[in-house]
Amino acid sequence: MTSVLVLSGSPSAVSRTAALAEHLAERLRLHSHTVRTIRIRDLPAGPLLAADATDPALAAVVEAIGEADGLVVTSPVYKAAYSGVLKTLLDLLPQYALAGKAVLPVVTGGSPAHVLAIDYALRPVLSALGAHHILPGWFVLDTHIQLIGEDVVLAPETTGPLYEAVDRFSETLHARDSLAGGHWTAAIR
Repeated sequence: MTSVLVLSGSPSAVSRTAALAEHLAERLRLHSHTVRTIRIRDLPAGPLLAADATDPALAAVVEAIGEADGLVVTSPVYKAAYSGVLKTLLDLLPQYALAGKAVLPVVTGGSPAHVLAIDYALRPVLSALGAHHILPGWFVLDTHIQLIGEDVVLAPETTGPLYEAVDRFSETLHARDSLAGGHWTAAIR
């Protein structure tokens, strides 16, 4: 069974992005993945800002990233880029922390113009961290995410394409799991 780590990069206590991250984690569980979600905002701020990778909570996150087969990286868009809390965590990681991993970037924002943050801000960082396979990311308009109690309700025009992206990520992980010797990147190109 493959393991997935969902990183929620929203700095807000109540967040559509964080709720969407949990929603996507549940969908991946339905596809037989072991999934863990980490809300970066819940990590200790002092050690995170000081890039103290020896802090037990941060060391545990770095270890979880190292052990995961794939990551879903979620963030709201602020000033045409992903959130500062996500950037702070990514900066803390070793240079090739994402080597051998599949990554699905998912960002939320208030305008379709923010879709470019995936390819111009987030994808280059994920690539620099050595991710072997970064799937086409997905952008979700804030207005397409409704929080009703603990439930996330997505607008119909978002549901299909977003789930297709998540399902493609799942298939990528299953393909990796079924190929021997770790030569999965060549097989899925």
